[in-house]
Amino acid sequence: MTDKKEPEAKGYKPLWIITAFIVLIIINFLPAPDALSVVGLRALSVLAFAVIMWVTEAVKYPVSAVMIVGLLIVLLGLSPVPGNEIGTALGVPEGTDQFGTKNALSLAFAGFSSSALALVAAALFLASAMQITNLHKRLALYVLRIVGNKTNMIVLGTILVSILLAFFVPSATARAGAVIPILIGMVAAFGMSRDSRLATLLIITAVQAVSIWNVGIKTAAAQNLVAVGFINEAMGEDVSWIQWFIYAAPFSIIMSILLYFVMTRFFKSETDEISGGRELIDNELAELGPIKAVEWRLISIATLLLLFWATEGILHPFDSSSITLIALAVMLAPKVGVFTWKEVEGTINWGTIIVFAIGISLGTVLLRTGAAQWLSDVTFGAMGLDAFPLVGVIALVSVFNILIHLGFASATSLASALIPVFIALTTTLNMGDSSLGFVLVQQFVICFGFLLPVSAPQNMLAYGTGTFTVNDLLKSGIFLTVGGYILIIIMSATYWQWLGLL
Repeated sequence: MTDKKEPEAKGYKPLWIITAFIVLIIINFLPAPDALSVVGLRALSVLAFAVIMWVTEAVKYPVSAVMIVGLLIVLLGLSPVPGNEIGTALGVPEGTDQFGTKNALSLAFAGFSSSALALVAAALFLASAMQITNLHKRLALYVLRIVGNKTNMIVLGTILVSILLAFFVPSATARAGAVIPILIGMVAAFGMSRDSRLATLLIITAVQAVSIWNVGIKTAAAQNLVAVGFINEAMGEDVSWIQWFIYAAPFSIIMSILLYFVMTRFFKSETDEISGGRELIDNELAELGPIKAVEWRLISIATLLLLFWATEGILHPFDSSSITLIALAVMLAPKVGVFTWKEVEGTINWGTIIVFAIGISLGTVLLRTGAAQWLSDVTFGAMGLDAFPLVGVIALVSVFNILIHLGFASATSLASALIPVFIALTTTLNMGDSSLGFVLVQQFVICFGFLLPVSAPQNMLAYGTGTFTVNDLLKSGIFLTVGGYILIIIMSATYWQWLGLL
């Protein structure tokens, strides 16, 4: 019995690690198809290895990321250089026979020089500042205090808190972590258990609202920044904060309304009112005390940051990454800042930064070696999608996107694997001016983490509270996934076409 649990306790799954390496080796020994170079084939072998490791969580994500880097260096480094435009795209000097580990190392670490990585890293610091000062908790308490004690109003307040925090806390897990303890406290104040219908109603509402607003705001989720990084790299285009908001916020607003009706209709609480809720919130606010000077400074910085994000490319020439790094510098500055390096270094999940960077590197390799284009041609191209109208293509590819998400616990990893292929698909189908819109819409679908606890980190955080079952989340998730899918198709045929996105 103990031996069977040992791999899980150690944080790795030997069977899946071995499987991943076997698949890697088999693909490397296959002859490269005519339309795919050897270096492209080896890139695909690393992708297959990565997908198996990510889907099964055979090891921790940062560990698998380091393994992916090692494989890219070895396999690409020993590959012959294609004598065509791919060789040029890889930046290998003309006349070179072998790619070389030096060039492979540079390509494997391409993600660490991405502006998207700088934005993610700085955003993690901003989320930490919220946690260190407890400002995110104070904001949540104020909103919940305003909505009152009625159960349905608390459901509405929970959604509003998730919307408000999405603007200022660029971490889905941190947003869920701010709201969930407050909601559990309110349930306890009414003398109800964690497995009560009231607890189920409030906690599921919180995590589903977080996922919904991962779509609506560019800086709300790391996977959005992965997509933007690939769009910059492969398509030479950028999507500003306000552009993303104009495209995606209406979707999230409609989905938030759907969430309210789904939760209040299908997850009836034992009571219509939490009589002790306001007292609990007042007590929590009293414990926090009056707003401190450090919180006022963080409010000022966060408000200015949001203002600069929203006016990017309109009132000033600074991009989102540069603005956020400047804000980080101010937050770390003595006297005017909000924390010291010693305070913040223990609160940052450095593994997230590594996974993010190497995910971008893998996607870059797939794009530059032509592997993503070949994969798109032989999968989606073979399906005859070129005979479908654009909305039909979006409908079919979105189904594939939703289904494959069932196997991924990390939307960041899913974006790293799929966005390069979706970018290549725009070339396969000659989408032209609609290319950017197609990739963005598929990124919105990647944010769908509604169905299972393993579909998103915030779901796992909430599931760990014992307030709901897998079936409870699935029940709400099916409504939201189907509703979101239908809304994607409707907006693709109307709103996004009216804006010129599609």
